[in-house]
Amino acid sequence: MLENRIVYLDGNFVAGSEATLPILSHSVGRGSAIFDVLAFAETQEGRAIFRLDEHVARFLRSAAALGMTLPLSEAELHAAIKETVRRNTLEEGAIKIIGFYPEPSFSLLPPPTPLHLAIFVLDPAGDFGEAPLAENESVTAFVSRWRRLDPRTVPIEAKVAANYLNGLVARTEAQKHGFAYAIMLDLEGNIAEGGTESIFLVRAGCLLTPNVGHILQGITRKSILAAAEAMGIATFAGALQEEILDEADEIFFSGTVHRVLPVSRVGDRILPDTPGPVTRMIAARMQAITSGRDPRFKDWLFAI
Repeated sequence: MLENRIVYLDGNFVAGSEATLPILSHSVGRGSAIFDVLAFAETQEGRAIFRLDEHVARFLRSAAALGMTLPLSEAELHAAIKETVRRNTLEEGAIKIIGFYPEPSFSLLPPPTPLHLAIFVLDPAGDFGEAPLAENESVTAFVSRWRRLDPRTVPIEAKVAANYLNGLVARTEAQKHGFAYAIMLDLEGNIAEGGTESIFLVRAGCLLTPNVGHILQGITRKSILAAAEAMGIATFAGALQEEILDEADEIFFSGTVHRVLPVSRVGDRILPDTPGPVTRMIAARMQAITSGRDPRFKDWLFAI
């Protein structure tokens, strides 16, 4: 349970039950918390964090994009994340780093102080009662009427809590229509991403994904593209019109926790043989990479 976890909180390690935030804090009232989510797993050489450097760099970019000051350097943040994992007993799970303002506030602007910092090590299923997906389990998806945030409105590359209302309303709409996940379009009507997931399509053996610019540049997305190219799978990143959802042979989402999540149905269209052959190949390769069984990508793993 979450209360049994050891949490890094502003330089100290405390019980999960002590890691709390005032309701009137700026980060609760205005959504000014930034965050990033990482994954770690058991490998042949012990526990390792997947692409720690990329996640920490993105966390720093989120702070910079919003003019926020962090209390730790990049190297100090690396060390704090590793130590938090060491102090918890999970063999695999998720890590969530959160920068926040705990001071009670009624103002639109946050306090002119450095962010406070918390690091959680989590078992999403055990700590929150969320049933884990079985291997090769597929999900359904629905094209939402809600459009992806436009990069001219807010810095969409920043992982800030306020931005995630966008995905929340899209996923809620999808579930009201009987689907598990949402597919969002950008303002030009091209495919963007899921509520919190990157999206991939396979057509004639080629792996397709929307280009960056209107989407979050997901680290798992970036990793899948590199792994696919190493496997000899052709890739394309660019504008994808909504109609290609009716033409794709395979569709899957990707993210930190569910690295490859096959989609078996989009609206009224059912995709047979889900997961398809390319999806299965990529899922197997990502599993090999994160478990340390692919030496070509050993530098993506950071030993605890």
